[in-house]
Amino acid sequence: MKSSGNISDRQYERMTRTPVHRLILTLGLPTTISMLVTNVYNMADTYFVSTLGTSASGAVGIVFALMAIIQAFGFMFGQGAGSCLSRQLGQKHIKEAQTYAAASFYLSLLCGLGITILGIVFIRPLMYLLGSTDSILPYARIYSTYILIAAPAMAAGCVMNNILRYEGKAVFAMIGLGSGGILNIFGDYLLIEHFHMGIAGAGLSTAVSQYISFVILLMPFIRKKVQTNFHPRHILRQTRLYRYTDSGDIDAIPAQAARRPAADNAAPGILTYVRDIIVVGCPSMMRQGLTSISVMILNQCAAAYSAADIADAVIAAMSIVSRVVNFLFCVGIGIGQGFQPVSAFNYGAGRYDRVKEAWRFTWLFSTGMMAVMAIIGFTFSEPIIRIFRDDPDVIAVGIPALRMQCAALLFMPLCLSGNMLFQSIGKSGRAIFLSSIRSGLLFIPVLLITSRLFGIPGIQMSQAIADTLSGLIAAPLIYGFFKKL
Repeated sequence: MKSSGNISDRQYERMTRTPVHRLILTLGLPTTISMLVTNVYNMADTYFVSTLGTSASGAVGIVFALMAIIQAFGFMFGQGAGSCLSRQLGQKHIKEAQTYAAASFYLSLLCGLGITILGIVFIRPLMYLLGSTDSILPYARIYSTYILIAAPAMAAGCVMNNILRYEGKAVFAMIGLGSGGILNIFGDYLLIEHFHMGIAGAGLSTAVSQYISFVILLMPFIRKKVQTNFHPRHILRQTRLYRYTDSGDIDAIPAQAARRPAADNAAPGILTYVRDIIVVGCPSMMRQGLTSISVMILNQCAAAYSAADIADAVIAAMSIVSRVVNFLFCVGIGIGQGFQPVSAFNYGAGRYDRVKEAWRFTWLFSTGMMAVMAIIGFTFSEPIIRIFRDDPDVIAVGIPALRMQCAALLFMPLCLSGNMLFQSIGKSGRAIFLSSIRSGLLFIPVLLITSRLFGIPGIQMSQAIADTLSGLIAAPLIYGFFKKL
């Protein structure tokens, strides 16, 4: 058996010596593929459900907001633990890294189970809160029930995916997420087209694929292919709740310091690890949580047009546009997620030159890819929307919205890469701010103002305006940080 020390030394050499552009592409390519597959199966859900009618298509938009809530917790624990443990591995502190991994895994399972119970108990008011209309509600209740059942696997899957990426093992994450995505596509086809289960088939397919993906993602940890695992001993060995200083005061050590205690009797307690995970992962929680709130408000703004009998069409169109844009943007996100472990590890190792070089490459590469994706999405907007729903009202709303968002794609990599930079190195305040502005702090007021002033065109343009402003705001923050670094 290979010793953990040899694994640690090889990983340290790889993360601090390999040319950053090659390392980012090596780590980012599997993540990009897994995200492409994930977005393909999200779009497959949208496609197969759209065959059931416009109201069923609208239910996809409602459930998308619910999934964003579940993923908010998963990404908070996963990104928080991943950033912390990667910096610990950069300092060769293996035990501390293992504790971060175990704590985040069990936290995600508990939160996922809590969401399942509360969501099922209050499912009807929850659907209305997320923006459902009376005609969408029957579809949304059925679909969301299966999503709620899958919540523990979905949240824990986000954690394992992020830990694998931050350990530099993105291929394992790709296999886990990709397998679940492919199974979901075949499940949708089989259950909806052949067994005629309707929207229940889409929900069941998603739930089953999430649990299968969970098991596949768990295997590298069980088979010791990575440096961390989820054995309860990593939590139980923490005999104190907090880390104490020699004077007896609680030591509020910032997550970015990630210092290893000098002596065993000064070891940090489990609540110190939990605090670090939550503080560093908060930007992801804010981003995903505000995404859910934004979708909810967007759906409610669209529901205001129920008197004109086009509310379901507006909700369906904006849901389709959101899925398509997420698919176009996943290349930039995938490369950015390849950047995060490189940034965190080298920041922990004190290689700030590599952090700067890695960010510059990530931003330029993502922007170039987004330019290509924007041209494709803008040029073929009508046939893209028509694939998912050949409804004149849906097409009329969807085409301008998609074109405007494609035009704003060039500004998104700047904000996203800045957010990923600050989160990966533990600068939580700036990361929280950048993660919040696109999804909520800018988008929500822009949406409310433009929808009131311009009606449906205001809904169509709101996300594009928020994306453009987010990129312009992020630029001086990133420049100021690198100037000081």
